[in-house]
Amino acid sequence: MGSDTAKHRRDKKSRIPLQHYIHARRTKKRTAAAVIVVALAVLVAADRQGWLLYRGGDWQRYHGKLFTVLYVIDGDTLVLDATDGGRRSTKVRLWGIDAPEIAHSDKNQDAQPFADECASLAKTLCEGQSVRLYLESHRHRGKYGRLLAHVEFADGTVLNERLIAAGLARADERFSHDRMQRYTLLELQAKRDRAGMWR
Repeated sequence: MGSDTAKHRRDKKSRIPLQHYIHARRTKKRTAAAVIVVALAVLVAADRQGWLLYRGGDWQRYHGKLFTVLYVIDGDTLVLDATDGGRRSTKVRLWGIDAPEIAHSDKNQDAQPFADECASLAKTLCEGQSVRLYLESHRHRGKYGRLLAHVEFADGTVLNERLIAAGLARADERFSHDRMQRYTLLELQAKRDRAGMWR
């Protein structure tokens, strides 16, 4: 008798109403679709930041390629004659350096010491010139959406290095990159030579 009752309960549980079954399947499908959409959004964001092993997008478009510099914004930011998504030009933030801030009238901020000298040297060296960009594999963009790059001239010299060596920018050790040791040594040499800001 007891075994018959247990069997009856199992049979009752196994008979799920059709509407409940259909509703449960739809809910599972919607949940799976939502998870897929979120996962794809995360992957796209990670790819744009250069966090994935696949180096598509910015890597393929910019790494090792030649571009013309339209103008220099300040000591560590320049603008290239290349479209960037919906923009007509590409803003590049120099990897591994920290240049003094120029004056910003909208922020009521005066220029930091040597900001104008740094921007002036960058303009003299690269405005209107062809430069080759080198990206870091682990990160392609900064927090303001600017491309992060080491900028090399036709003669093999690097803008980032020349600004540090002139004592007009510091080696930025906040974010790791392949050339960090070299940039740090260039800053030490600039300090020894009492160049630029190190006078």
